[in-house]
Amino acid sequence: MTASLHRRPRRRIPLAMTAAICLAALVGGCSGTTAAGSGTSMSGTTTRAAAERRGGSDLQTDYETVIKNVLPSVVQIETGRDLGSGIVYDGQGHIVTNAHVVDKQRAFTVTVANSEQPLKASLVASYPQQDLAVIKLDSVPGGLRAAKFGDTTQVAVGQIVLAMGSPLGLSGSVTQGIVSAVGRTVSEGSEGGGTGATIANMVQTSAAINPGNSGGALVNLNGEVIGIPTLAATDQQLGNGAAPGIGFAIPVSMVKTVADQIIKNGRVTDSGRAALGITGRTVLSADLQPSGVAVVATAKGGAAAGAGIRAGDVITKLGGAPVTTIESLSEELAADRPGQKVKVTYSRSGTAKTVEVTLGKA
Repeated sequence: MTASLHRRPRRRIPLAMTAAICLAALVGGCSGTTAAGSGTSMSGTTTRAAAERRGGSDLQTDYETVIKNVLPSVVQIETGRDLGSGIVYDGQGHIVTNAHVVDKQRAFTVTVANSEQPLKASLVASYPQQDLAVIKLDSVPGGLRAAKFGDTTQVAVGQIVLAMGSPLGLSGSVTQGIVSAVGRTVSEGSEGGGTGATIANMVQTSAAINPGNSGGALVNLNGEVIGIPTLAATDQQLGNGAAPGIGFAIPVSMVKTVADQIIKNGRVTDSGRAALGITGRTVLSADLQPSGVAVVATAKGGAAAGAGIRAGDVITKLGGAPVTTIESLSEELAADRPGQKVKVTYSRSGTAKTVEVTLGKA
């Protein structure tokens, strides 16, 4: 299974379908029966059932409260060709979204959840390496509500989460699931408008992530944004169709790091991403299988050049992990930090060599 980008098809939803759209919270309820002769009194059964109903009611109330508080901060973004989602970042009209949502556009139409009046927005900066971007409303409307952003360190497997956005252009839609895993490293395809980024520490969720959800909000039951839904997994056995219940969100720590730098400086000045400082390509073995990354060029003063790696060398390991493709090299580097020392194994004229490299910044 590989993770790839879901994008919204270029089509409108027939009006007849809108009757089925509902933002009501999911009701968690239980029911029980008591078999004759079980020894359980009617009053005990009634008390237990009432408690279960109260528990389900509390959960429903939590859902409704979160939706009421967060949905006004989730917007729909139209680029002229496609639709995506975004999150109001602050009271100055900055909106954070995915880089693949804005693509190469610089002007956008934004619709907020509590108003049908479209607003104009302009690109501040895009950072495709992390698939994040910031746009800014040309005019900030009264009552614009910024989202509350959470803490990545508090995200745990099993937490209930809600994904909010505009799947298939259905603005203000909400899906429900849990945090399925944390710390995933996922490579995004470059086809179909994807950035080709390799992103570390992503949050995996079972909440449905559909085309148009990209750039929206993954929210916990405290009403805090814990990530930006970005990718849904595809399954080759399904003809690269969506693999149900496997979606990925960029963690809120990275969202805040990138957005803060873009808003302050107009660009990302410190990516926090490690780099070898090479241009490379995947090479094949005699049996036509991927077998390493050939160094096409090294950056002057870069990490690889400083360690003596040069054009023509073929990298086969980073640390103890095998490197067979340029994608696998990117995935290994995504877990490392600038300044970290790693051992790089490479082949030069058929001879294997290993050197220690101090990683640079991407």
